[in-house]
Amino acid sequence: MSSDNFLDKKTLKKLDRERESLISRIGIDRKTQDEVFDKSTLDTFEKLISDRVIDILDFPISTGKEGNVFRGITPDKKLVAIKVYRVSTSTFKHISKYILGDPRFISLSKNRRDIIHTWTKKEYKNLQRAYNVDINVPKPIKSINNVLIMEYLGSSNMAAPLMKDVKLKNPQEIFDTIIDFISKMYNKAELVHGDISAFNVIIHKNKPYIIDFGQGVLIEHPNSLEFLKRDIHNVVNYFKKLNISADEIEIFQRVTKKS
Repeated sequence: MSSDNFLDKKTLKKLDRERESLISRIGIDRKTQDEVFDKSTLDTFEKLISDRVIDILDFPISTGKEGNVFRGITPDKKLVAIKVYRVSTSTFKHISKYILGDPRFISLSKNRRDIIHTWTKKEYKNLQRAYNVDINVPKPIKSINNVLIMEYLGSSNMAAPLMKDVKLKNPQEIFDTIIDFISKMYNKAELVHGDISAFNVIIHKNKPYIIDFGQGVLIEHPNSLEFLKRDIHNVVNYFKKLNISADEIEIFQRVTKKS
């Protein structure tokens, strides 16, 4: 097909119909459509569908300040979680401090879209590191532009809930597991999450799963220890409300102690 034919009116109308079909299948409101599904993002979804990575966007799972998460269905009928970072209205104010200093991303473009694409790729790579050392995280499947596809956690009816929304049956066990994950991330994956809280832990089949790894940094990052202390503080502080006592300094020293 020639480049002239590719851009003819018939082809453009077909693309417009496909975009409208995609939006109607998702069932999103106009505000979400405008903020999340700009033309470039819709083009990305068209590629994912044509490459048979996904088949359908099912329904929204969550809405965050930086992006939205949807449940999707693959051509072989498997459920996946699809995270879409907003480009036009993203609220990233301090994103550079999590990317600069990371040797995986030597140069950081000043272009907003390029920064968001880098952030998406960064979350994918961080999930890979954590998953490869047997930390409970959604298995990363694919990253393309501002779209991240991951393992879906939940039932056929609903996504697994955030820890903040769950009355834990075994708080001590959950606390110990999360602290173990923090230690394993630091010592085996050489990674610090940087934002662990009750909002970034999912409870699936009575086990904690860590999510939202975009801000994660390698331990060689100049602020990694500061971020590690913050993670430990957030976890200890949350479980203190559930009558679980722990010493933040002792945990930090234990995690960072060289064997």
